[in-house]
Amino acid sequence: MSLFAKWREAALLRKIDKSKLPVHVAIIMDGNGRWAKKRHLPRLAGHRAGVRTIRPIVEASAELGIKYLTLYAFSVENWKRPKEEVNGLMSLFEEMIREEGERLHRENVKLNAIGRLEDLPPSVQNLLKEFMELTKDNTKLVLTLALNYGGRAEIIDAVRKASRAEVEISEENFQKFLYDPNLPDPDLLIRTSGELR
Repeated sequence: MSLFAKWREAALLRKIDKSKLPVHVAIIMDGNGRWAKKRHLPRLAGHRAGVRTIRPIVEASAELGIKYLTLYAFSVENWKRPKEEVNGLMSLFEEMIREEGERLHRENVKLNAIGRLEDLPPSVQNLLKEFMELTKDNTKLVLTLALNYGGRAEIIDAVRKASRAEVEISEENFQKFLYDPNLPDPDLLIRTSGELR
């Protein structure tokens, strides 16, 4: 980054009223495959390009004082993709967690994960557990990876947990059955593909 660009960025940062920023930003990482297709690249190249954007997003969120950042990276529906693409994504998750885990810890970022994690490959599960344990006391930012996640799946799983606990569900107690009861609702949801649904 040039000196002018750094100066301009610093000037913009000074103009931001941090008291008006969202507490929790969530990003649906969507459109990477279409991005690659437009460029006549394999879909996995698009996913790799999407992963490269994560570090600057995490750094900017922490610098701005955003407390929670959730990345919806792999939905329950994504298992329907070609096996080669799914395997490539799982390898990419492993690579990303391995490469970024220590950096997150040094930058005081807590790593969190939600979703049906038990269905992920054991190697991904083990890396998640390792770095979630390492970063559990960090306080600058909570980075949540939503892996094998679906909103409906989370509701179904919450209802199942509540019925196993033999608890009647109410609006007041529903949150405690979610994947992470301490994760506040997102204030801002961004869908990177630009598609509207």
